Amino acid sequence: MNFETSVLHRNHNTQRKIKSKVTPIYQTSAFAFSDLDELEGFYQGNGNYLYSRVGNPNTDELGELIAGLEGAPAGTAASSGLSAILAGVLAVVKSGDHIVAADDLYGGSFHLIKEELTQLGIEVTFVPFSDAHQVEGAIRKNTKLLYSESITNPLLRVENLEDVVRLAKKHHLVTLIDNTFATPYHCQPYLKGIDLVVHSATKYIGGHSDITAGVLAGNEELVGKARTKIINLGANLSPFEAWLTCRGAKTLALRMKQQSANASKVARALEQKVNKVYYPSQHGEEGFGAIVTIELSESTDVNVFFKELGWIKIVPTLAGVETSVSHPLTTSHRALPPEVSKELGITKHVVRISIGIEHADDIIAQLNEAVNRSQG
Repeated sequence: MNFETSVLHRNHNTQRKIKSKVTPIYQTSAFAFSDLDELEGFYQGNGNYLYSRVGNPNTDELGELIAGLEGAPAGTAASSGLSAILAGVLAVVKSGDHIVAADDLYGGSFHLIKEELTQLGIEVTFVPFSDAHQVEGAIRKNTKLLYSESITNPLLRVENLEDVVRLAKKHHLVTLIDNTFATPYHCQPYLKGIDLVVHSATKYIGGHSDITAGVLAGNEELVGKARTKIINLGANLSPFEAWLTCRGAKTLALRMKQQSANASKVARALEQKVNKVYYPSQHGEEGFGAIVTIELSESTDVNVFFKELGWIKIVPTLAGVETSVSHPLTTSHRALPPEVSKELGITKHVVRISIGIEHADDIIAQLNEAVNRSQG
């Protein structure tokens, strides 16, 4: 099936006596058994559900939906994007192992790896993945994982997945790619040879800014290990959140088509208004992702720019159907050391714009007004 059809008609639910069109919400902490033999059957692999931390039809549906859209054999849901990342990483590495990660990761991911995982004895080296020679030079005997993003946050560098896969195969490493910004609508890393693909489903998979969720898809053995980590760490997603995320995902193709087309128009319109526009225009004629990042000129009063945004909301996150803006230096990437932010080019003048489904002309007009009123 084509993507637009597949996102609507993938149904991995167990057989139900009541044939409801939409999967019901299994809002239960546990599942009942008729006798001890049936209970024992679960532990012997003959039953589906025991306790919602261990598994639930709604969370399973979400994991399997995104796995299907990514072209992967297995998927599992978690309580947030970071939970899914943590489970994916811990499915591969342990104390004494080493990770080579892109230096331009999302700030939360950077902090998780650098601050939390190093306390568990896991080593990490951050290098520019734009330079395959530097990536290969960072690989050690104890390296187990290469980790990057298909479109980086917030400067929108499009990862060369072929290079990542080539290096991984050469050195017998596992690969993990965060596909949140691209979504499977634009990019399917697993089909390009990536082992594990992670999403902050809070963003475009859910799509309506009303849930917090994560999904990991990919290699069946690795996803199985990650699922065990999610269970043991208590990082499970609630049934209701999973149900909402699946409902939101049904319009993923429609939303990404409109938002990406809008983003492409906004990026072109702002080129003459700001110091620099970051947008991967060369990767899609009708847009490639719904994020546009701009660098305002030095003469721009950043505080005034944010005050003059009118109906455009200021939020510390992204996605959703409404256009919003964030200030990476003081929100998503504030945990980065100042020297790292400076080296990456994440300054106070950098603004990340999450483009919505409004009319592109209205988005452009409002952003132009904010730029005009904030320039000295």
